[in-house]
Amino acid sequence: MESSSISVATLFLLTAVSLFSPSHSATCTSQTFTNNKLYAFCNDLPALNSYLHWSYDPARATLSIAFIAPPARPDGWVSWAINPTSTGMLGSQALIAFRDAKGGMTVKTYNVSVYGPLTESKVWYEVKESSAEFSGGVIRLFATLVLPEKGNTTVNHVWQVGPSVTGGVADKHEFQPGNLNAKGSLDLLRGQSVGASGGDSRTQKRNIHGILNVVSWGILFPTGIIIARYLRTFPSADPAWFYLHISCQVSAYAIGVAGWATGLKLGSESKGVTYYSHRNIGIALFALATVQMFALLLRPNKDHKYRFYWNIYHHGVGYAILTLGIINVFKGLNILQPEQKWRDAYIIVIAVLGGVAALLEAITWTIVLRRKRKTKTDKSTKA
Repeated sequence: MESSSISVATLFLLTAVSLFSPSHSATCTSQTFTNNKLYAFCNDLPALNSYLHWSYDPARATLSIAFIAPPARPDGWVSWAINPTSTGMLGSQALIAFRDAKGGMTVKTYNVSVYGPLTESKVWYEVKESSAEFSGGVIRLFATLVLPEKGNTTVNHVWQVGPSVTGGVADKHEFQPGNLNAKGSLDLLRGQSVGASGGDSRTQKRNIHGILNVVSWGILFPTGIIIARYLRTFPSADPAWFYLHISCQVSAYAIGVAGWATGLKLGSESKGVTYYSHRNIGIALFALATVQMFALLLRPNKDHKYRFYWNIYHHGVGYAILTLGIINVFKGLNILQPEQKWRDAYIIVIAVLGGVAALLEAITWTIVLRRKRKTKTDKSTKA
C-alpha cells in the first residue's frame, strides 16, 4: 500500500513537472523524424523557436545535422550555417531550405560574404547529402557535412528564418531581436550550444534606448506642453506653471539626448541594419529639441515687439516635437516588438494625457470666454 502511494505520488510529480515545464525545453528530446534517424545530441536553440540535432564523427570529421524551425511565413525559408571566421552572419557558410518552383523542398548552399542578395555557391565544408521536408508548420533541414578541420570540435553556428523566396533566392529576413540573436558556439563532442554573449547585452541596450525615449519624447514632452498650455490660464498658477514647464522640458531633453546617444551606439554596432524612418525622425527630434532649448535664452519680455514671433517659433517647434515624438515611439515599439502589455500601457498613458488635455481645453475656453464677456460688460458699464 505504501509502495503504491509512493508510485502515485511519483507519477503525480512527474506529471506536474511535465505540465509546468516550458514546452520549448521538452520538445527537442521528443522530436522524431520520418527517416527514423537518431542523433547523439539535440539542443533547443535560444532564438527563433528552433532546434538542432547532430552527431559528430571526429575520426572522419563528419557532422550530421537536423535543423528544425518554423519559417517566418508558410512560403518562407530556414537556414543553418557554420561561420569559420567570425560569430555573425558575414562569412557564414549556409544551408538554406525552402520550397522550389515545383512545390518540392530543396536545400542550397551559400557563402554569405556580403549583405544583400545571395548567390548559390560552394561552401567551406563538403556537403555529402542534404534534404528538407515541410510539415506541421516547420521545416526540417537534414545534411551530412565533412568539415575541413578535423581537430576543431567547436564551431560558430548561425541560424535564421525568412518570410519568402523570389526566383529561387531567399529574400531578406527580419531584424527583430530573435533574428539578431540567432547565433552561438556549438561544441560538437560535448553536445553543448551556447548563445552569443553579445545577444543579451544588445537586447538590453535596445530596451534601455526604448525606455529612455518613451519617457522623454513620449511622456515628459507632452506633459510639459499640457502644463504650459493650460495651467497658465489660472492666475494662481503663475509663475509655478512656468517653472514646472521648464523643469519638465529640460528633464525630457536630457533623457532624450541619452536615448538618442544609445540609438547612435546601437546603429554603429548593427552594420547593415538600418531603420531609416526611425533614425531620421530621431535626428529631427534631437535637432528641434536643441533649437527649442535655445528658446530659454532668446525669450523676450511679454511686451517686447518680437514676442509675437517668438511665440510662433516656440509653439510651432513644440507641437512638431510632440507629433514626431509620439510617432517615433510607436515606430520604435514596432522595431523592438515588446510584449503587447507594454504597447497597451503606452497607449493608455497617451490616452490619459489626451483626455486630460481635452478636459483642460474645454475648461480653458470656458474661462477665456467668461473673461471676455466680463471685460465687455465692464467696458459697457464704464461707458
